[in-house]
Amino acid sequence: MKFPFWRGKKQRQLEQEIAAHLEMAKRDHLDRGASSQQADSATRREFGNVALVQRVTRDQWGWIWLEEFLQDLRYGARSLRKNPGFTAIAVLTLTLGIGANTSLFSIVNAVLLNPLPYPHPEQLVTLHESKPNFRAGSISYPNFRDWQNDNHSFSAVAIARGTSFTLTGLGEPEQINARFISSDYFSMLGVMPVLGRFFAAGEDEIGAAPIVLVSAGLWKRKLNGSAGALGKTINLDGKAYTIVGVTPASFDLFLRTARAPDVYVPIGQWSNPLLMQRTAGLGIHGVARLKPGVTIEQATADMQSLTNNLALAYPDADKGIGATLIPFRKDMLGSVQPVLLVLLGAVGFVLLIACVNVANLLLARSTGRTREFAIRAALGAGRGRLVRQLLAESLLLALSGGTLGVVLAQSATSAALKVLPAQLPRSAEIGIDTHVLLFTAAVAILAGILFGLVPALRTSQPRLHETLKEGGRGGSGTRHRAQGVFVVAEMAMALVLLVGAGLMIRSLAVLWSTNPGFQPHNVFTFGLSLPPSMMGAPPATIRAYVRELDAKFAATPGVEAASQSWGAFPMISDDEQLFWIDGQPKPTNENDMKWTLNYVVQPDYLKVMGISLLRGRFFTVHDDERSPFVAVVDEFFVQKHFGGEDPIGKRIHLHYLDLNGNGTLVQIVGVVSHVNQWGLDSDNNEQLRAQLYLHCLQMPDSYISGVPGGGGSFMAVRSKEATPRLLDALRQTNRQINSEQVIFDANSMDNIISATLAARRFSMILLASFAALALLLSSVGIYGVISYLVAQRTREIGLRMALGASSTDVLRMVLSHGGKLATVGVLIGLCASLALTRLMDAMLYGVSPTDPPTFITVAFLLTLVALAACYIPARRAIRVDPMEALRHE
Repeated sequence: MKFPFWRGKKQRQLEQEIAAHLEMAKRDHLDRGASSQQADSATRREFGNVALVQRVTRDQWGWIWLEEFLQDLRYGARSLRKNPGFTAIAVLTLTLGIGANTSLFSIVNAVLLNPLPYPHPEQLVTLHESKPNFRAGSISYPNFRDWQNDNHSFSAVAIARGTSFTLTGLGEPEQINARFISSDYFSMLGVMPVLGRFFAAGEDEIGAAPIVLVSAGLWKRKLNGSAGALGKTINLDGKAYTIVGVTPASFDLFLRTARAPDVYVPIGQWSNPLLMQRTAGLGIHGVARLKPGVTIEQATADMQSLTNNLALAYPDADKGIGATLIPFRKDMLGSVQPVLLVLLGAVGFVLLIACVNVANLLLARSTGRTREFAIRAALGAGRGRLVRQLLAESLLLALSGGTLGVVLAQSATSAALKVLPAQLPRSAEIGIDTHVLLFTAAVAILAGILFGLVPALRTSQPRLHETLKEGGRGGSGTRHRAQGVFVVAEMAMALVLLVGAGLMIRSLAVLWSTNPGFQPHNVFTFGLSLPPSMMGAPPATIRAYVRELDAKFAATPGVEAASQSWGAFPMISDDEQLFWIDGQPKPTNENDMKWTLNYVVQPDYLKVMGISLLRGRFFTVHDDERSPFVAVVDEFFVQKHFGGEDPIGKRIHLHYLDLNGNGTLVQIVGVVSHVNQWGLDSDNNEQLRAQLYLHCLQMPDSYISGVPGGGGSFMAVRSKEATPRLLDALRQTNRQINSEQVIFDANSMDNIISATLAARRFSMILLASFAALALLLSSVGIYGVISYLVAQRTREIGLRMALGASSTDVLRMVLSHGGKLATVGVLIGLCASLALTRLMDAMLYGVSPTDPPTFITVAFLLTLVALAACYIPARRAIRVDPMEALRHE
């Protein structure tokens, strides 16, 4: 008969008694002359089926084990209640460790572990054009249609392009976020409308009727959530669109809620003259669903064949153009997955330190309980029962810490949501759900076993004779060594976390000291949607209106300078221009042309942004639509395309500004300093860095006509001093110009730069918090161990002082012991940090993962804190009265 692994002495005795009774009954029948078979039958009739007896025995002992375990829990609870100080410290320590883990796991669970809310998300891929300077560039609309019709790998392909509209006729004019999409967009994702329908096939074609989908948020806010909204029209940029459906609230393809669209419009409604040009990407990107059984490798090969055919059919536009396929989940997460995993590992160290601390507390507490456990062992308690008793107490502590940890995690998660990067996917799903609670329960139980097992095994080996003879006085040398090992371990783990936090802090310090190429202080930016009356206006009228805007905003009280910007803008938007140098042969296709970032600005732009003019001149009021077309380039443009030669007076042909393909000829008149377009931490990694500046009013008529319907203008102003009243003054000026003109996305350049560092700042805040918590726990740990050792060595210290040892000698003895533990822990931590911080390489900027100043500073700081923690019990030791200590012995 097999019993569970937890069978004890009484259970074995009962098993033996049952077997003995069965054997005796069988022998009695054999003595009476019965055969063996008859004896077995008679025994079964008298005692019942043996298997039934065995099963009842197993069930009985299961209940016995459960009853004894409940007894252990009740006894453990009484024991912990009798020691409220110890219990409070242990539970608080575990609450901090488990709460920190639960809080971060709630983020990891929502962002990384929860399944995507789309059917068969593993079939989804994002689709882009690969081209010079861009591996995942935007797709031209004609190429999209060919990809959609001619591929053999996708069941559906859709595209989207972000934009904005001015909504009028429903209260105050408002700038709203929007997406141009193709008809298959929502059906491919498996999303269902809240009301009405989505776009049908053919409704995204150029020339189709103007229809629109509104988000549930806009539907409730502007249309009262009425079912009668279907079939009604709303006015977007002065054009009426019929509402055909309502999309789910805050829906976004990549599950980001920072700028979820308010409306969706068919791509064919975009009145951009470049839409049908095969060479124009225009910010369009795709998403596709693989056919069942088709791998991404097979789809990539299929798209390679398709793009090769297009390159043969349209060599001027598609030569060198390929397709880039990225698994949807990978594209959505970007670089966030390794960062969250590093942080999860870091917070795991905090939990380990908390467990080590509680294990040390249990070891110290067990010193006063050696007599108790010796007596229980002498009365017949086996080692397994003693271990189970101690584990029951540790589990009670862990479950209490886990329960309070959930409460702490709820508050910590709410605080973390306020500092999360705005573009973190699935942030709306972060919270305490069933998975998080199960994780917390598992962590609590494992933690209870982890920190309770070693003390339980140490304490369950009572030396009966010595303990009962001496009354439990003194501690075990083995126990002292175990506590020393624990302290070394938590010091090492704390140092790893401190080094990681130090590297992140150093990285941010380097980034904040990086010169972006302009002066961001007192620079204020905002979008400006031109009034519907400008839609379709003649180019001359639009130019006159632009001049009026520039003059009136510049004259606003508190404004030092103002400039509009229609192209790229540092750290906000990008715009590219293709060109070739005058005097050189025109390239046969676009992909052989040179690329540059394109800034379309006004004369005061340098003054607004604080950009340095290196040589030549910038634009003036005399540069207009009637004067020669001029341009200004940056120093990187000169180095890359002119080999460092003076470019003043040289001319280049701009490809995108000439619909006939001959290129618009412009003359370079100045050179300015380079600005960081892509961010403080990523500009040097981008292939496209050359910068070209053009004058707003010199742009061709075809370009000027598209400004009112292209999302509006963008303004940058420099104020004389930082003042919160500046925006109110600008809004007042805007209302005076035109009541249907809307200011939106107002922000300061300091905040814009800060937003680009949000992910790094979030990582730094969490790592620094974990490191501070680890430093606190490790200092408390070494303080507790040294205090315990001082208490155990009171007689020895008294004897030393009675024999002539000075206070300095005793102080040195105590501090040296703590210093040795700290030093060993720091050395081990340094070795571990050299290996583990390499995992943070992608999170650092301008700092090596093995940065010596950080390692040295952190090691010194941790050692200093450890010695400070040892100093308090050391001071207590030198106050020991020798006579009092010896009298108690």
